[in-house]
Amino acid sequence: MLEQIVLLTGEVEAPFLGDLLCRFNPALETVHAETAEQLIDICSRPPEGGGARRLIAFCTGVIVPAAVLDTLPGPAYNFHPAPPSYPGSHPASFAVYEGAELYGVTVHEMTPKVDDGAIVAVEWFDMPPNPRFTDVEVLAYKKLVEIFASLARRLATDPAPLPPTGDKWFGPKRTKREFERMGEFTADMDEQEIKRRFRAFG
Repeated sequence: MLEQIVLLTGEVEAPFLGDLLCRFNPALETVHAETAEQLIDICSRPPEGGGARRLIAFCTGVIVPAAVLDTLPGPAYNFHPAPPSYPGSHPASFAVYEGAELYGVTVHEMTPKVDDGAIVAVEWFDMPPNPRFTDVEVLAYKKLVEIFASLARRLATDPAPLPPTGDKWFGPKRTKREFERMGEFTADMDEQEIKRRFRAFG
C-alpha cells in the first residue's frame, strides 16, 4: 500500500501539491524536501507504517542521488518544465535562443542520470510570438500543474508504475555552466545578438 509521498519541490508548491494528492488518499502522508540533504535524511528512514514510499520531483534543480533512488520500491517521477527535446538545465532559455516553435513539458522516471528515464507523459504547445524566457517558463509551469492534477489520483493511490508513452529524449543535455556562458556579453557581439541573448538568458 502507498503510505508516503516525498515531494521534492519549492515551499510554495509543496502544500498545494500535497493537498491535491491527499484529496484522493486522505491516509497518505506527504513530506516536503527542498534540498538533497533534506531528501537524503527523509529517505534514510522507512515510512512509520511500513508501507510504500514514492518520490515526486516538481520543477526542481536538485539532482537526486542514486542511493536515494535505490531505497524506493518503485520509480520516482520528475515533472520537467520542458519537452523531451530540451533535457538539462534552463531549457526555456535555450529554446528561446534557438527560436523553437514548439515547447512543452515532460514527466519521466528518475534515474541516476539527469533527464534520462522513461517518459510517462508529454504535453506540447506553440511558443508565443517573440517570447522572453520568463514567458515560456510560466507557460510550462502552468502546463505541469495541469498534468500533475490529471495524474494525482493515480500517483496518490496506485503504487504500480505509470506506463511509458514511448517518447524518447533527444537534443543536447544543457548544463548550468553552458547557461552561464550564454549570459555573458562580449565586445564583438552585434546589437541583434545582444538582444537575442537578453531575451533568452536575461
